[in-house]
Amino acid sequence: MCKECTRTFTEYTGTWLAGLHKKELVNDYLDLMHQQKSLDKIKSALNINKKTAFNWRHKILSSFQEVEKQDFNGIIESDETFFLQSDKGNRHLKHKGRKRGGTSSKRGVSDDQVAVIVTTDRKGTLDLSVAAMGRIEKKDIQNAIGSRISKGSILCTDGYVSYKGFAKDGNLTQIVLRADLKQHVKQGIYHIQNVNSLHNRIKKWIDSTFWGVSTKYLQNYMNWFRLEQTFRKSICAEQDMIDRSIEDRLALSRYRKINDRYQMLIATQN
Repeated sequence: MCKECTRTFTEYTGTWLAGLHKKELVNDYLDLMHQQKSLDKIKSALNINKKTAFNWRHKILSSFQEVEKQDFNGIIESDETFFLQSDKGNRHLKHKGRKRGGTSSKRGVSDDQVAVIVTTDRKGTLDLSVAAMGRIEKKDIQNAIGSRISKGSILCTDGYVSYKGFAKDGNLTQIVLRADLKQHVKQGIYHIQNVNSLHNRIKKWIDSTFWGVSTKYLQNYMNWFRLEQTFRKSICAEQDMIDRSIEDRLALSRYRKINDRYQMLIATQN
């Protein structure tokens, strides 16, 4: 009990373990999750309700949000990729559902697509931020990575105007690569090939492992992918990821605000 406010707390307060029943199953659950087993397989293996398996997954993924978020420096690559808006799992749709996959009914980039800003530097620091519905704006880039770019860094992007405005406001040196002009590499070192490769790997991972995910939970899956990449060379990757996540005392609060963040995202539709 806190002597000042008289509120009680435990070692788990605020973490994804707070209030969790059947804690004796946590280690087995984490092992199955690390193997990227489906919720149905986890449910059967542990004899728990599928809703419980789902909730545990997203409590854990919510705790990954701020883990290992380091500053970017040196040569930085940034570009956005898009996912078609999905209401997967929603049984109360206000519109006609569509089959898994599918394409947008609108040409080009439209507000039924979710923009994810992917940023990396040459030392492997990575950020994946679900930013907006449709085209991103300068403020979306600022919110995603603006406070994490070290002075003197060089930003490599495509020619999209929002990146130009972001670089100008931050007094950043910007190298623009325009694929339409066959500008893929400049001076032998400046390119956005690493980030474009990440786009392909992320989409393949989402589509082949989960058969697509709901837009509401997309940021959590981006957190998962980022940490898998961060710890992929670790001898004990699973344990490293969990040890870091348990330190997050805002995880439970972040989990409870998933729907609020989703509503804010949807509000960016024009």
